[in-house]
Amino acid sequence: MPTSSRKVYDEELLQLDSMLARMGHAAGNAIANAMTALREGDLELARSVVARDSEINAVEHDVEHRCLTLILRQQPVASDLRKVSTALKMVTDIERIADQASDIAEIVLHLNRETVETFDFMEDIYKMGDLVLGMVKQAIGAYVQVDLATAAEVIARDDQADKSFVRISGEIAKYIAAHPTEAETALDLFMVTKYLERLGDHAVNVAEWVEFLKTGVHKSCKIV
Repeated sequence: MPTSSRKVYDEELLQLDSMLARMGHAAGNAIANAMTALREGDLELARSVVARDSEINAVEHDVEHRCLTLILRQQPVASDLRKVSTALKMVTDIERIADQASDIAEIVLHLNRETVETFDFMEDIYKMGDLVLGMVKQAIGAYVQVDLATAAEVIARDDQADKSFVRISGEIAKYIAAHPTEAETALDLFMVTKYLERLGDHAVNVAEWVEFLKTGVHKSCKIV
């Protein structure tokens, strides 16, 4: 590849990195704002999370288009191919992170706040929100730094997120059994918890793609 062409190609790869990093930070902010809206009953903040989801969707389409264009035009190999392949996979997980933050915000918009205030498991949900937000931020940071140690930390924390989901789900089930007239609001909060569990899974996916980017191995399988 001529030097000038390689320079343009490298710049395009750097643009991909930058777009994914910005998209990841935006998705993290969406989680933080959705959980703040839940904690404080801030409907305007919840609406802003829902409204901004379309912006992240647009970036996803742009990243996908750039990746496919690079593959068709440059036919990347080795580490370059891993970088483009990682971007194609990661962008889907990041977009889903933003979607699930939006889903939480939508639930906030119709929650019965008076009933929510009576639930004794809310603090556990907030703590789980902090946990998965930290996982998402770590995963994006691992991508930016191509940091295998940080990626491994994210993967290791998934068990904690899963255990939180099981524990909180059990608490919600007991509450519904004792207070069937408040089941609708309790089920809304179960869905919040389920979305948080999925957010943790997507953070793990991102971390696993960081490992692939660095090593060519994904889930113990050598790919490129």
